[in-house]
Amino acid sequence: MLRHSATPLLSRDKQTASPRFLQASERGLPGIYDPLLVWALRRPARSLALGAAFVALSFALVPVVGFSLFPGAETPQFRVDITAPEGASIAATDSAARFAERVLGRRAGVRAIYTSVGHDNPRIYYNVASRTDDPRIGQLFVLLHRYDPGATARLLDSVRAELASYPGAEMALREFENGPPIDAPIAMRIEGASLDSLRAIAAQVEDALKATPGTEYVTNPVRLARTDLRVVIDRAKAGLLGIPTVEIDRTVRLGLAGLETGTLREGAGDARPIVVRLARAGRASPAELERVHVSSMSGSLTPLAQVADVEFERAVSEIQRHNRVRSVTVTANVRTGYNTDRVTRQVLARLAPLALPSGYGIVPAGEIESRQESFGDMGGAIIVATFAILAILVLEFRTFRSTLIVASVIPLGLAGGILALLFAGQTLSFAATIGFVALVGIEIKTSILLVDLTNRLRAEGMGLEDAIRRAGEVRFLPIVLTSMTAIGGLLPIALQGSGLYSPLAWVIIGGLVSSTLLARIVTPVMYKVVAPAVQHA
Repeated sequence: MLRHSATPLLSRDKQTASPRFLQASERGLPGIYDPLLVWALRRPARSLALGAAFVALSFALVPVVGFSLFPGAETPQFRVDITAPEGASIAATDSAARFAERVLGRRAGVRAIYTSVGHDNPRIYYNVASRTDDPRIGQLFVLLHRYDPGATARLLDSVRAELASYPGAEMALREFENGPPIDAPIAMRIEGASLDSLRAIAAQVEDALKATPGTEYVTNPVRLARTDLRVVIDRAKAGLLGIPTVEIDRTVRLGLAGLETGTLREGAGDARPIVVRLARAGRASPAELERVHVSSMSGSLTPLAQVADVEFERAVSEIQRHNRVRSVTVTANVRTGYNTDRVTRQVLARLAPLALPSGYGIVPAGEIESRQESFGDMGGAIIVATFAILAILVLEFRTFRSTLIVASVIPLGLAGGILALLFAGQTLSFAATIGFVALVGIEIKTSILLVDLTNRLRAEGMGLEDAIRRAGEVRFLPIVLTSMTAIGGLLPIALQGSGLYSPLAWVIIGGLVSSTLLARIVTPVMYKVVAPAVQHA
């Protein structure tokens, strides 16, 4: 009879042995965490005051951190918007576009250039609308070989400086940005009734924007008034001569702009309009009206000068309205290295002393207005989510005191997230706000573990302070290891420097660090101060 003996591959001691890191942590934990917890439990008022001071100091740094809505797209492409002066021909716009092409063609790293004159390129980015056809406008869409946060920013700044030297048109180099479409990062909307008053106030706002460090491409749509040609008809004389007013209008348009009288179809089927106008060499001028004769009802021709006077008058290029109120929006971009929110606050401080006429006002638009709309909608969702979390906690613990203890970790995590943004040089953006929302859920989960174990230990008959200390010792290492795992996973995202994702990662990392270290002290102290009633087993 054969007998088989089973020999274990690992001895019992080796099977139950813990990694050396865990063994060292378990041995060193009582000597570090337990004395600190005992000190805090004996001085609950001082411990909570220190925690509250940390939170208050962190929230006081919010203005230093600054706000921003969405970061740049960080793509290897940008655009150059060309705007020639009022009345410029398409040839002048084309000359400006060719100058920009030469400037960009000399730069290393430029892969391709697509140029449109007389209109913008087709919509390339989701939040950039194309301008309507106009001989004064043009646009260059530029592709780079790659995007580098440092090198690309220096390249664009050098191109901006060279484009600014062109005297015949305004050239604005703009990077693509994430978020909803806005006129410009900084925009001041002047509202009122009189166009002359709006023009005067807009000039003051333009000066304030130009005087503020960090602004560029300041645009005032009513800076230069357009000169229109007005034909004032002597209706009494025209009536005596039997000349209809509509005939005068039609004849003036025929002489200057021309009238479409028919269509010419070519062999390929293409249709071209036939336009009749006065023969001239070059552009139309007011002198052309001296050659215009208008026809009366009887068919006789009368010189236009006998029945009408030609006058020049000043007019605006366009009349904007906001909520059915006349308005003018003066805009500006922000230079590289400047924070939009800080520059905007400096502009508002310069505009505050302005004495505006009754019925006129300056409304901050641009990124501020868009941020208020975006964060306002999100604020309601955050409030609903917060109440939902608290309701779940009340249902789980069946006591408001336990819910208060669990929720006490939230301010500590938020404070750590703010400090992390300050450390990383990031701002409170839309992505950072989403990080704060995610952080609240992570903090609540770890705090629940600590409070639940404390309640169970007390239900088994252990004393209040002993249960708090025991639960803190048991849960401390698992919570620390869990937080370290999450931080390790988020570090690559935080360190890559992405304007969209890095703020979210830094918020969660900072919140995990502060809540892991501080909440392990504050939460037990809160438990001692507002200890909930438990039923003993």
